[in-house]
Parts: sequence; C-alpha cells; structure tokens
Amino acid sequence: MKYVCPLDWRYGSEEMRKVFLVDNIVKKYVEVERALVCALEEVGIAEPGSCEKVKNVEVSPEEVYEMERKIGHDIAGLAFILEEKSGCRFVHYGATSYDIVDTAWALIFREAIGIVKRKLVALINELIEKARKYADLVMIGRTHGQHALPITLGFKFANYVYELARGLEMLLHAEKLVVRGKISGAVGTMAAWGDKGLEVERRVLEKLGLEPHAISTQVAPRDGFAYLISVLAIIGSQLDRLALEIRELSRPEIGELYEGFERVGSSAMPHKANPVTSEKVSGLAKVLRGLVITALENVPLWHERDLTNSSSERILLPHAFLIIDEMLDSMIKVIKNLGINEQNIRKNLELLKNYTLTEMVMNILIQKGMPRARAHELLRKITRKYAEGKTLQEALMEDPEIRKYLTPDEIEKIRPENYLGQYRELIERAISYAQTIIAKAQS
Repeated sequence: MKYVCPLDWRYGSEEMRKVFLVDNIVKKYVEVERALVCALEEVGIAEPGSCEKVKNVEVSPEEVYEMERKIGHDIAGLAFILEEKSGCRFVHYGATSYDIVDTAWALIFREAIGIVKRKLVALINELIEKARKYADLVMIGRTHGQHALPITLGFKFANYVYELARGLEMLLHAEKLVVRGKISGAVGTMAAWGDKGLEVERRVLEKLGLEPHAISTQVAPRDGFAYLISVLAIIGSQLDRLALEIRELSRPEIGELYEGFERVGSSAMPHKANPVTSEKVSGLAKVLRGLVITALENVPLWHERDLTNSSSERILLPHAFLIIDEMLDSMIKVIKNLGINEQNIRKNLELLKNYTLTEMVMNILIQKGMPRARAHELLRKITRKYAEGKTLQEALMEDPEIRKYLTPDEIEKIRPENYLGQYRELIERAISYAQTIIAKAQS
C-alpha cells in the first residue's frame, strides 16, 4: 500500500470517494464546457454544429494534468484539449476558469449532499425506532455527571432524533446556497456575451439542472462554502455527542449501553470491550471541526477574487465529505447493533434509593401548603438519611413534619415512573418534527 491519506482507503465509503475522484471532477468540468458551447450555439454566438462537435468528446484526467504540467493551468489545459479534439473554436468562449470549476463544484455538491442526506435520514430513522421501542424504559437522567431526575431511554433517544433532524434541516438550507451555477465570465459581468449573457447563463444551467447565483465576482461567493462546511461540522458534533453518550454509558461502573458487535478490544488485555467505533466518531469530529477555520478563511478574497481558496479547497471539500460520510456509516452501525442492559439501567436508577425524587416531594409539599424554602431545607436534611442506608420513602415516613402533610399512601407513590411528566408527548413531538424534515429532504 502506498497511500498517504487514510481517506484514500480507511475512512469514507466507495460511493462518496467516487464523487471526489479526479475522474469525476474532470468529467464534471467537461460537462460544463459542453453545456456552454451548446448554449452559445443556441443564442447565435457559436456557429451551427458547434454543439455536435463537442457532444461526444471525452478528456481524461491524465491529459488535463499533463497539460497543466506544461502550461501551469488545469482549466486552460482542458480548454485547449477540448478544442483540439473537437475542432470547435468556441470551447470556453467568454468563460473564466471558475465558471467551470464552481459550476462543477455545484454538481459535485449535489451528489455528495445527496449521500449525506440519505445516510443522515437512515440514522434518524434508526433512532426513531429506538425512541419508540424504549419509550417507557425508565432510567436516571444525569446533569453535571450526577444523578438528576428520572427520564426514559426513549426520551434520551428522542433528543438525538431532534438534534440530528435540525442538522438535516440546516443541510437542506446549505444545499440551496451551494448547489448553484456560476456562469458569468472573468469578473462576473458576462461582458464577452454582450446582451446575451443572461440567456447564455440560463441555458447552460438549465442543461445542468442548476439555479444561478444572483450575482458573482469571478467566483461564487465562498460564504456558502463556509456555511456548508460549518453545517457538516455541526452534524459531526451532534454525532460526537451521541458517540460520547454511548462511550460514557458503556463504562463498567455504569454499563447501561454498549457497542454490540464482536471485536478485539485490546492487544494486551483480552477482557476489554472498548467502544472504539464511537471513539472513532469522536476523533473524526475533531478534524471536521478544524476544517471550518479553513472554510471561513476562504470567504475574504482580494477584490473580484484571488487564488488562495483554490489550493485549500482541493483538500478541504473532499476531506469534509469523506469524514462526515465515515462518521454517519459508523454511527448507523453502532445504533443498529447497540446493546442495552436493562438490568443495569434499573440498578442505577435505584442506586440513590429514590433520593433523586426530592424535587417531586418538594412540589407536593408546596401544593399542600408548606413554604418552598422550608420544604427545600427539610428535604436537604432528609437526604442525609441516605448515608444510614434508608430509602427516601423510609426517611419520609419517619419524619413527623412530613407526616403532617403526606399520608403513607402518598409517600408510597413517590416512585420514578410517577415523575416523568409528558415524556411520551415530547418523544412523539420530536419524532413528528424529524419526520417533517425527512419528508422535505426526500421530496
């Protein structure tokens, strides 16, 4: 193996990798050049027969980049080769390099975003299934790493359903900003096409199935590129949060969730069952977030443009998409095979002997007439009975002031399953929101 970058072989699917292979990039360049020649003929700028001449001409990446080595410019080299092979002198007429490059990027973004959307929808649907299946499995909720109030495992999953659906919604917005063609000439005025410029643009982009940017310089505005990479990084961070949750809850002292597939956990310690797929997701998220800086740095370019974006984008764009692709594939695998230890979930729920329900008790006392400050202070003292091994119910039964307000039957009903609020409605509301966004993504 002679690879340098792990994205060439280790991370990312073949499907996504093909989108960013140089063969596909050059193919898109040629597709844009052909559409331009045909549009020029249609509006009367190029001579009749020009479109037919370029119709079936193919150019290989090897030819383009060999020419670039000779003349120092890839798109100029492409134009020279196309003209020589086709005999059409109107190849690239009135265009600038980034008419071709940025319009090709729009075509590539459409393919790549389509893959991300499909996989993100698949992951959200897996989480929806888990949210409904475990809607009533009561577990402890944690804040600051400490036991807080009871929730359900389905409620926990529903939060990730909602967050990732928001990520999908942002991606749909980013798609509208970047899947747009740029056909406007050297500084964006369409000068070479005279009063036919807008018609040339319309016809080229119609052939490619793209909408135009309203206006541009020599390049499409890079704020859209920066927004797209930022959205991918946000989705990556959402996946990181889910991966971190699984990693935390798989600790042996917690043991509620675990990656449910066989693998060697450690080269030295045979007993280890490390959550390495979730850890990979968290690790790749760090790289993905770092790419946002490069994307933002590409927004400010000199005047009508300089070339500082070009070299960085050759690295930035394929890396961002291959990383999020790997993260999505990994997390789908984890969620599909997620192990859930209901016994440990129950054990941890009961670990603090129901003292996590003091808020419930306090609110009941307030409703029955006790001042809030007094109820809070009284329950703080009662929680000390935990050290004596007593349950909350036992401690409440022993306290004379509490007994003035609560009957034994009321104390008995102070249980985690009775303090879950409108968890089911909230789960369904999150799922409904996600399904609305999914429908938009698939329309």
